[in-house]
Amino acid sequence: MWLKKVLPAAFLVCVSSADQQAAGSSFTPARPPAIPLAVKSPYLNTWLQAGREGGNGGYLAGQWPQFWAGQITAWAGMIRVDGETYTWMGSPGPQSVTQKAFSYTATSSQFTMDVGGKVEMNITFTSPITPDDMKRQSLLFSYLEARVYSIDGAKHKVQLYTDISAEWVAGDHGAVAQWGYGVTSDNVTYHKVARQTQLEFSETSDQADWGNWYYSTKNRDNLAYQSGSDRDVRGQFQSTGKLANTKDTNYRPINQQYPVFGFSSDFGTIQQETHSTLYTIGLTQEQAVQFDGASGVVPLPSLWTSYFSSEEEAVGFFYNDYGGASRTARGLDNKINRDSIAAGGQDYATATSLATRQAFGATQLVGNLTKQYLFLKEISSDGNTQTVDVIFPFHPILLYLQPSYLKLLLDPLFENQESGHYPNMYSMHDLGSHYPNATGHADGNDEPQPLEECGNMLIMTLAYYQRTLDIAYLSAHFPILDQWTQYLITSALIPADQISTDDFAGSLANQTNLALKGIIGTRAMATIANLTGHYEVGANYTTISSSYIQSWQNLSTTPLPIPHTTLSYNNPSTHGLLYNLYADRLLSLNLVPQGVYDMQSAFYGTIMETYGVPLDTRHGYTKADWEMFVAAVAGESTKVMFMERIARWIDEMPIGAPLTDWYDAGSGDWPIGSGHFTARPVVGGFFALLALD
Repeated sequence: MWLKKVLPAAFLVCVSSADQQAAGSSFTPARPPAIPLAVKSPYLNTWLQAGREGGNGGYLAGQWPQFWAGQITAWAGMIRVDGETYTWMGSPGPQSVTQKAFSYTATSSQFTMDVGGKVEMNITFTSPITPDDMKRQSLLFSYLEARVYSIDGAKHKVQLYTDISAEWVAGDHGAVAQWGYGVTSDNVTYHKVARQTQLEFSETSDQADWGNWYYSTKNRDNLAYQSGSDRDVRGQFQSTGKLANTKDTNYRPINQQYPVFGFSSDFGTIQQETHSTLYTIGLTQEQAVQFDGASGVVPLPSLWTSYFSSEEEAVGFFYNDYGGASRTARGLDNKINRDSIAAGGQDYATATSLATRQAFGATQLVGNLTKQYLFLKEISSDGNTQTVDVIFPFHPILLYLQPSYLKLLLDPLFENQESGHYPNMYSMHDLGSHYPNATGHADGNDEPQPLEECGNMLIMTLAYYQRTLDIAYLSAHFPILDQWTQYLITSALIPADQISTDDFAGSLANQTNLALKGIIGTRAMATIANLTGHYEVGANYTTISSSYIQSWQNLSTTPLPIPHTTLSYNNPSTHGLLYNLYADRLLSLNLVPQGVYDMQSAFYGTIMETYGVPLDTRHGYTKADWEMFVAAVAGESTKVMFMERIARWIDEMPIGAPLTDWYDAGSGDWPIGSGHFTARPVVGGFFALLALD
């Protein structure tokens, strides 16, 4: 079991103060490869890189936070105690505080800092996840709370500082930023920053080229603010402990005298009492996505616009909601931790808690009070919109937390294809190559994964029904579901040379695992047909899938050297993760004999490496989401082995980046010669065990 780590001083020498290096920090339940700070959407997605390749070991002071793609999103924090200035976040210059501890939950990251042996700081980053409350989930905002108290019993004069830079507002740092300062009607003060020339539905280096960023806090008597160059604003606090309440009106490129937007708070003299300050960071975009649906290509508004009359109202609501939001967040944290430990032990909870914000951080609610959609960005790998074979590994987290959100993900795919915007008879791969443009593929030239995507859509549609009993949904989409099943009947048992979702591994004919998905998809449609009164169709598809699974067993299994399924038919020297077996158990189809489950479970233990089981015999890498699918339907001892290795990988992963799902099973590092896939929503698949309950 992998619970806690104290990193040695040598790991930190390049970035940390001497005191911090000497002390070290605990990390509970693990030291993630990157620590989520403000992670709520594809654009509000800022992390502290921690792995040795690009990170500093998980210390908040000494390194700038970064957008998931690697660009700096400068976020600074300083504190003055008795006239001496320290850094508690970022790298603005002064000596670092001593980080004593770090811990994370599903929604929060918490740091404990010692400041010169005089005062202590508790710093909490919370990105709320409220799947049962669309109003709150629609807001792309995150909290930062800093609490300060004396630890030596003496009186100390304390001032606190924080800022963000204009680097948050655009990936093109040569673009001109514009900013302002204001106070909401409910007394929340804010810096508002944006790209001066707004480019709607456009990205640069995966950062949005449109929308307004708000950095906010409560308007109090002890508060001061300032905007200006990084040197001027930060220098003002370092020298005086208070900002100048001045506004820089020289709008300029982001990388020219880097504009920053700061707040300072004077706590006066503290001794026994605790002082705290709350900040919020968030993005508002009135229009969120371009979608080719039943009405053609139209812009879709961010869902928050249906609940709030202005951006400022949303800013004030979110800030003042912190008390309730914190209680809700702790409730979700406790639920995920409790359920994960019960299902797979502490190692499993280590993984699910870290995956939660990353998974939801690829999504955004759009639409209005009449019709809502949930759009998903294929972060890191392609940047596609609504990729079906990314939704598939993502969807267990929705089945566990809020199944209705799965419908909101599938709806745009159904609507586009049922409106005649896609010419192929099989399911599309994605809704557009460049998020947030869900404009489809009217030419039919999306990435060809026909067997993969037909199976995925059938499986997920039935999974949604089984948890909601929404029979009308099955009836409404029966014709296109049946169309996709016809494709599976002709193509699933003997798959042609094609790619699967693991497209990076290359194409292959007669893929055992891919065939299994198609056969399970066919049986899922038999169930859908029976549920909707199409009994003859249901009986026919039941007969076909039963026949196919018998043939599949004969073609795909080998007794030597240890019984197992092969990577491709009649190829006994090969093997692979049979993760599509999970769908049979998820849907309670009982199509695949228990002997196949038992055989695979026993086999995985014989090929387990330091950090898991390789995806297949062609390469040494694996995928953590598919390992979770496999573990969910494996025997208890095999499940424990998978959980131990995944928790070890999280704790020891050398990559300084948000969780990748693709890594070397032997070393835990990036696959040799690969692209660096990171921050992908497929970690929603870590909830595979919980989705079964």
